[in-house]
Amino acid sequence: MAEVRVRRLDESVVLELKERARREGTSVEAILRGLITIEALRPRKEMLDRLSKRHEAFRAERGPLPDSAELIREERDRWS
Repeated sequence: MAEVRVRRLDESVVLELKERARREGTSVEAILRGLITIEALRPRKEMLDRLSKRHEAFRAERGPLPDSAELIREERDRWS
């Protein structure tokens, strides 16, 4: 795993993180790891949420897509 060092944080921020870690029974490092991970993955999650909404809208408008497995089998068998 990679390591990241953050310098020059306001002391009040560090104190707040320490207090939060104490309340949650964890470490500042664990809290920061979680926050950084959430933020790093946010664009991907937002994209997936948008795609999911588009998919739902498409299904609401046109209904579920038919299963194409049978058509693929028929086409494959014609080539055999």
